[in-house]
Amino acid sequence: QVQLVESGGGLVQAGGSLSLSCAASGMILGDNGMGWYRQAPGKQRELVAAITWSGSTNLADSVKGRFTISRDNNKNMVYLQMNSLKPEDTAVYYCAATPFYSDSWDYWGQGTRVTVSS
Repeated sequence: QVQLVESGGGLVQAGGSLSLSCAASGMILGDNGMGWYRQAPGKQRELVAAITWSGSTNLADSVKGRFTISRDNNKNMVYLQMNSLKPEDTAVYYCAATPFYSDSWDYWGQGTRVTVSS
């Protein structure tokens, strides 16, 4: 079955950087659009960054210029590089996949927590 496993979360001071990874198994990564969502306490889950199978990216306005999403289809990995982190970036970050035949994010990881201290 499809599994998405996130790693790389942790505690960082404001202005610092973190790199999140998502390891995908049970799927052909190149057949999927991939995304990173986050959910802060008391808030709805929001899409932070997405990347198509061909590498086109889309970032939320709140993270443009600070976050970068990338993928390595050969390694079945997706990455989120987060720079200039702010306390408002504190959240649980989830990796998600949308197969080419689907209109929805069908697969989700368990999440990795990111805490940015001021």
